[in-house]
Amino acid sequence: MSPPISRRGVLRGTLGGTVLVGESCAPKIVSERAEAPAAAPVATADSPSQKLEFTVNGVARALAVDPERTALELVRSDLGLTGCKESCGHGACGACSVLLDDVPVAACLLPAVALHRRRLTTVEGLAPAGELHPVQRAFMAEDALQCGFCTPGFVVAASAFYRRWRAEHGNAEPDRDTVAAALAGNLCRCAAYDGIIRAVQKASSGAYEEPLGPEPAAPRYDARDKVTGAARYTVDVQLPDQLEGKILRSPHAHARVRKVDWSRALALPGVFGAVDLLHGGTTIRFAGQEILAIAAVDARTAEAALAAVDLDLEVLPALIGMDAARADGAPPVYPTRNTRKSAPNASEGPLLPLGWDGNLRGPFQLFSTAKHRARRAVQRLREQPAEGVLVEGTYKTQVQCHSALEPHACVAHWTAADAVTVYLSTQSVHAVAEDIAERWGLRRDRVRVLAQYIGGGFGGKATLQLECVAAVELARVTGRPVRVVLERREELTTGGLRPAQEIELALATDRDGYLQGVTARAFADAGCGVGSNSTVLLRLMYAKAPKDIADWDVVNHAPPGKPFRGPGGPPVFWALEQAVDVAAERLELDPILLRKRFDPNPARNRLYDWALSLKTWRERQPAQSDRGRHRRGLGLAVGGWFYFVQPSARLQIDAGPDGIVASTACQDIGNGTRTVIAETVAGVLGIAPADVKVQIGDSSLVPGPMTGGSRTTASLVPAAIMAAEQLRDELLERAEQLLGVKGVAVPGGVRHPRGVVTWQQLLAGSPPLRFVGTRKRDQGGYFLPPMYDIAPGRYVAGALQIVEVEVDTRLGRIRVLRSHTGVAAGHIVAPALARSQAMGGVIQGIGYALYEERRLDPKTGALLTGGLEDYRIPGIGDIGELDVNFVEDGYERVNGRSVGLAELVTLAPAAAIGNAVAHATGFRPRELPLRPDRVLQGIRG
Repeated sequence: MSPPISRRGVLRGTLGGTVLVGESCAPKIVSERAEAPAAAPVATADSPSQKLEFTVNGVARALAVDPERTALELVRSDLGLTGCKESCGHGACGACSVLLDDVPVAACLLPAVALHRRRLTTVEGLAPAGELHPVQRAFMAEDALQCGFCTPGFVVAASAFYRRWRAEHGNAEPDRDTVAAALAGNLCRCAAYDGIIRAVQKASSGAYEEPLGPEPAAPRYDARDKVTGAARYTVDVQLPDQLEGKILRSPHAHARVRKVDWSRALALPGVFGAVDLLHGGTTIRFAGQEILAIAAVDARTAEAALAAVDLDLEVLPALIGMDAARADGAPPVYPTRNTRKSAPNASEGPLLPLGWDGNLRGPFQLFSTAKHRARRAVQRLREQPAEGVLVEGTYKTQVQCHSALEPHACVAHWTAADAVTVYLSTQSVHAVAEDIAERWGLRRDRVRVLAQYIGGGFGGKATLQLECVAAVELARVTGRPVRVVLERREELTTGGLRPAQEIELALATDRDGYLQGVTARAFADAGCGVGSNSTVLLRLMYAKAPKDIADWDVVNHAPPGKPFRGPGGPPVFWALEQAVDVAAERLELDPILLRKRFDPNPARNRLYDWALSLKTWRERQPAQSDRGRHRRGLGLAVGGWFYFVQPSARLQIDAGPDGIVASTACQDIGNGTRTVIAETVAGVLGIAPADVKVQIGDSSLVPGPMTGGSRTTASLVPAAIMAAEQLRDELLERAEQLLGVKGVAVPGGVRHPRGVVTWQQLLAGSPPLRFVGTRKRDQGGYFLPPMYDIAPGRYVAGALQIVEVEVDTRLGRIRVLRSHTGVAAGHIVAPALARSQAMGGVIQGIGYALYEERRLDPKTGALLTGGLEDYRIPGIGDIGELDVNFVEDGYERVNGRSVGLAELVTLAPAAAIGNAVAHATGFRPRELPLRPDRVLQGIRG
């Protein structure tokens, strides 16, 4: 009999990625504690300590250090200055930037001994205690940040540029290219680059010097903590007696485990325990799969213990990529019905039962509409091409890694035999706490998950995953807190990836340019994972047209995919929106006007009108106007996205003499949750957002939504409005009782015939008040009934992207010069943050189109792009000029009128760039990324 299905069971398989890859789905943890673990080895003649004398943030220090340690280890672990972060470990990202004698350096590459007799400055020491450096003030005021993990590194590097620029140029403002060149060594995965450039420009021109006034108002509620390095992320947690956990991974893509013997590892000094992570399975299905975890006194000891494990693997033939998996005679990755049940779920929802044919799973075609009409329309134009326009082609996309700068990280501490506290970099403190309670058989109130600050997620940190499983198990075995943090290579292997896609698409119009049908067959490479659907999003676009759409999984011996910001969207719009542009070319119609003809969606039609009014579009030159080496082109694409809500979401307001506190078990991954809550509550009461204390990131609070699927704002805003209105009405009633007269609520308090009494005055003499707001249904209900606490909204949000590119026809390089983004996503609660969020999504789309590509050895499955120097994400000099326009009309039937935009803005950039390249050169690209070799081949072909 199949086990009962629960929401947590579904979602654990859904986003857990590598949790369930063995033969059995049943969790089985084998663990062992080292007997009488010895203390860590002291320094010997072979590893002598060295005395350092140096100055850090103006304070003289003298320390004895191991010469093998880095300056970053010393600063973070010994000095407790955690503002500088370890992210890549190779000096490629700049998160660890510090000043050494006023020169920015990468602390992760700097030996600790290099600090001797030098002057070290970290982000914590840029300004006197309690004050802010002008660069920090500028970052706050210009909203030059999102999740904040990279922010201290940027601030430190920018402070050095600021000092040099001011000394040489006074109050002159540097241009964008100069700032970008100065900060080229720092990366921001959230891509808050536009705000960073603006902040550094203004700070360097003297706009934020201290004498000019008090601390500037910041659009982002938690900006000060992030620019000063005070924000505490999971990787910064250090508990007494904390151990370090490391994971042993398979070096082979396909193997059978014959023996795992960790006895020698446990005998090493400083090793405290080990746990098995295979969950009863013996089959390895990708290189990098987790086998076991070991806890030791420090990372180096844990790594030495991993090297001492006796691991015997029978190496088996591996199928790497879709071509190998679909080849004639290819052996099945999952040979039996039971093993197929253990395939990791790469989607955001439950897996539907589908058939298997070797390594193909599918088809999934639930969202086809009038599919026979669509097929007939396409076939008719194949037979009678003069009757209309038929566009057919196969479009390919690559694997894109989430690669959040804060890696997956967990610190677990069993505070009692039946109680555990978990510090976790997660997108859902509430759901993960429920998962932990269920998995380890604990009462829910005995599990607490904490995530005060999260350094990005993008869909890769949404559920209980193996770094958390390893940390919790190791902590239970050893009886001490254990930290598990993925290194960058591990992050790029199992931290999350957008599946590659092959999409065979055909689009048919009649001779007048009216859409007659669309057919699409999508084949997804989610590695050994399944459930990656993309064609469902075709249902949202050009809704009246018949559509025959289907998805297949092609399983192979590669790491499993996970949902990535707008899952399925960028690949399917890469195909659809280029096909629409080809149809416009053949019909000799403006691409926008053709889309208006296809598209009845009112939100997108408002965006079409906006785009037609842009000077950039009105002055668009004919295709292939440039004939020199550098050719410019303008491209457009659109996208549509469901919005989701979490019906269980709650927001609690506590009010009393000490003020107003709004709380929920949600989290902020850079999307601005704290700001949205504060702005919403303050808006109802007519007070400043700073007067609302926001508490999130704690599973002990009332249930809050997962930060994913663009559901956070759509779920929390209505709940916050409800709770704030309840508080306002209660205080109004109390004011009338106190004053004996009828009053009227006004911003900040209650107006009555004798004046105004403020909320603060009313609360000063009030007993504690508590109200809990909920997220009510939208008018007209949801598109589908809620399942597993997720409800898709009935109304579709829209985004339109225009991109201007320059193509170097000699080198094959593409440069994005400028982009215009139109967003129809209802009411924008925090415009500055929404603008930054939209720009970040566009920049991630630029990276997807031009740079990012996870590559494996085609024979062994070994990761070839294991660092940020190999896996290229967009830098500050890659973005061009960015413009964002919000169309807020509509969505009046949506509770709160906000539908989210984080996914929406990622959908169209790649397709717009493809269309711009075709407009510039005549080369119609079909495969991502647009590497120089492909561009040159296309142009010359």
